[in-house]
Amino acid sequence: MDSYVKPVEIRWSDLDPNFHVRHSVYYDFGAYIRMCFLTENGLPPAVLVEHNLGPILFREECLFKREVHFGDIITINLALKQCTPTYSRWTFQHEIIKNGDTVAAIITVDGAWLDTAKRRLTVPSEFVSPTFEQLPKAADFKWLERKA
Repeated sequence: MDSYVKPVEIRWSDLDPNFHVRHSVYYDFGAYIRMCFLTENGLPPAVLVEHNLGPILFREECLFKREVHFGDIITINLALKQCTPTYSRWTFQHEIIKNGDTVAAIITVDGAWLDTAKRRLTVPSEFVSPTFEQLPKAADFKWLERKA
């Protein structure tokens, strides 16, 4: 897949007292698009629950570049920036684009898979591979050397 982009709508409740999107909403946008991609590509929440598997984040960072206001037209993309060959550890990156051409923010998240029954990090079984193989890769994508 070359790209994965979704529109998001700015709600009145997304705004701060200065009438632009409050910082925590950007992180919600990132979580939304990641779960949309997983769900649309074979890993909906029900499948993750069935396999006692859940994503866990170690770091979530947002670089705020331009204010987003109520009425701006927003899209957000998803790209795999780095990953282990087993898909057990990964870094996703999102760009929030406003009004078609302005990068308003860049979100980067580092994460892994958690065995929700054992409450430990895990290497997912092969059923995760087809979904991760469909992820668009960032221009600077790299494989992590770590095996787990």
